[in-house]
Order: sequence, then C-alpha cells, then structure tokens
Amino acid sequence: MSYIDHYHVTAPTILPVKSDDQILMIRPGTIILADLVDGQLLLTTSAGIVTTNETLSHFLGRAANSSLVQVSKHAALNLDHLLSLADSFSGSMSARLTNGTKTEISRKYVKELLQRLEV
Repeated sequence: MSYIDHYHVTAPTILPVKSDDQILMIRPGTIILADLVDGQLLLTTSAGIVTTNETLSHFLGRAANSSLVQVSKHAALNLDHLLSLADSFSGSMSARLTNGTKTEISRKYVKELLQRLEV
C-alpha cells in the first residue's frame, strides 16, 4: 500500500502560468476567478490579472485544486474567495467574490456548486 501512496497525486503548491512575455509562478490559493475572454484565459488573482493562452479545461486539470470549481463553459471560481450567491434569472445564480468581482453561474453548474458547498 505504501507503494501506491508514494504515487498519490497532490495539488501543486505553485502553478507556472505562461503569459505573453514571461512565465509566472502563481499559488492556486490566490486565484480568485479564471475566465475565458476572446480566446484568452484571464486569471484574476489577489495580486492582479494574468493573461494566458491556455484553455480553461487544461488549466483546471493542471491546477488540481479542490477549491476551483467550474461555474460556466468559460469560467471557474475559487470557493475560498466566494462571498455570496444570489438567485438570478432562469435558474442561474450570481456570485460575488472577495475582490468585488461578480460572475454568473450557469444553471447547468448550479447543482454541482451547491453540492460542493454542501448546501
């Protein structure tokens, strides 16, 4: 059993992210929101916004962070930075995050989010 435990995958403590002119080292806990806009992945962190060409699904797979939850086809948020949820129209919800950012949660992802929040 210790052989299997040796290969147990853990979440990375630092995540390299390639921007246009440099590779930045980002701690997954500082990521507030990951949002895909015009083919660019915008990572909103507590230190600012980082832009990369990586896809959202690839980024979430690399991050392997249980706090990052996909909330739409184009966005994921960090549950540690979630302040409140409010009902929106047609079964979707609106989330308010620690830096004052608001994002919409698609109704397709609402059920999974509420399960993760254990509500």
